[in-house]
Amino acid sequence: MPAESAPQPLSQEEEAVMRALGRIMRMLPRMLDTDLERDQRMSLSEYSVLRHLSETPCRVMRMSELAAAADMSLSGMTRLVARLESLGYLERIRCENDGRGANAVLTDAGLARLRDAWPSHLASVRRHIFDHLGELDLNRLAAALTAMTSDAASPCDSANCAE
Repeated sequence: MPAESAPQPLSQEEEAVMRALGRIMRMLPRMLDTDLERDQRMSLSEYSVLRHLSETPCRVMRMSELAAAADMSLSGMTRLVARLESLGYLERIRCENDGRGANAVLTDAGLARLRDAWPSHLASVRRHIFDHLGELDLNRLAAALTAMTSDAASPCDSANCAE
């Protein structure tokens, strides 16, 4: 095994970027959540679940896939889905091809709720993100941000997704 060279210290600019990224990773979800809670009485997690379901064919996702998409544990997703189900925004059904698993299905009421919340969320995203980017090349920014996570394993890449 070749000897690794000593890591090079970060430049001042690199350090500033690293600290800013760390802060935004902590703060941005909180800010978006605060706005949704204030304006819509809906959490960012609830919005995320409804959005993910709205973007899938037939508005259906397996619970484990939904949890991975929303970056939540399966137990956390189960609790959240139970809450959304009690509000009539989705329902759980057994997987047809696997009796052990469950699917979450977005209801018409859930889609309507998502559509009601969308303008508030969009305004929050614009205010907290895009209003600060000015003339930045958004395609290059998106590519750089995507590349930062390209070698991260998907949470559902292995058999650890059993329900």
